[in-house]
Amino acid sequence: MIDPETDGSSPVLDEAARELQAAQHDAQVAFDCIALGDFDRAHTHALTARVAVDAAVTALTAVLGEAAPIPARPKY
Repeated sequence: MIDPETDGSSPVLDEAARELQAAQHDAQVAFDCIALGDFDRAHTHALTARVAVDAAVTALTAVLGEAAPIPARPKY
């Protein structure tokens, strides 16, 4: 795993990096659960991955100082 800590970076960027790593992990677990036929667990990990991505986007938006709102997720 890549260490998200970098010299001179902001704590918010470090947190965004950690959230993206968590999302990557949860997406991989969801993929593996699908392959094993465990669809309930795959669904749980897919949702957890999405939450981690949303947290990373929120952190990056705060760092970049963008005033634009984050687009709403599509409803399935």
